[in-house]
Amino acid sequence: MARIRTAQFGDHLVAWLLITPALVLLVAFTLYPAAATLWQSFFSTPLVNRPAHFVGFAHFQQMLADPVFVKVLVNNLLYAAGSIPASVALALLMALLVNARIPGRGLARMAFFTPTVLPLIAAANIWLFFYTPGYGLLDQLLHVFGLAGHNWLGNPSTALWAVTAVTVWKQAGFFMIFYLAALQQIPENLREAAAIEGASRWHTLRRVILPLLGPTTLFVLVNAVIGAFSQVDALFVLTNGGPDNASNLLLYYIFQNAFQFWDTGYAAALTVVLVLILAAASLVQFLFVGRRTHYR
Repeated sequence: MARIRTAQFGDHLVAWLLITPALVLLVAFTLYPAAATLWQSFFSTPLVNRPAHFVGFAHFQQMLADPVFVKVLVNNLLYAAGSIPASVALALLMALLVNARIPGRGLARMAFFTPTVLPLIAAANIWLFFYTPGYGLLDQLLHVFGLAGHNWLGNPSTALWAVTAVTVWKQAGFFMIFYLAALQQIPENLREAAAIEGASRWHTLRRVILPLLGPTTLFVLVNAVIGAFSQVDALFVLTNGGPDNASNLLLYYIFQNAFQFWDTGYAAALTVVLVLILAAASLVQFLFVGRRTHYR
């Protein structure tokens, strides 16, 4: 019995030693920063001659009276509502296309995936040229059809959607890879059985293919939601959140408060709200989308 207990203790010790590096990284770079941010959200911003002091929920009350926060939050919701469905639908469409036996399939796969390889800063600079008033690619196309140019990034009515287009172009190819891998795992005999039963291509897609892609869709949706609320790189290049906060998003507003306005307490409170939004969105997806997801 003693030998068995010693052996079990040795197995547990080895197991803990194996996972210790991962636990250290998890605590150091995830759990501790999260706890420190939550703690800091209840304190004022420390200054040279004034240490931080406890303010309770004052920062969260400040948000309710902050018109910029309300505008940024609405912007982020609109940005998510535009970028998530477009990215997922485009990724699925591209995956279905390059999974079929078409000429130049390898070239199409490479073309669709290329934007994913580019750093977001580089991609934003490419689109900055497209959006440049007067001689940008989009204005040149408008001039061909006799239409006047447009300041895509300088107009409050189009700035946010211009940033959304960059995001869709950038991440659709990334999501396509997951859909393509899932499509290649679907047995061919299922499609053949549906064809024998007289099902059309649309009916086969709707009743056979899409249900089997449920786990992949759930994974893609979770990542798309996280990406929609963590956009910051493109804003540095394209708009800096302007004009008049028309394209400002929540994570960029957190950056502004933390490193431009130097209000770290308020920035910590904004970060807590951002994490809560992401947690709530993920929970809703797993409760509603996850229940309808079929795993094989």
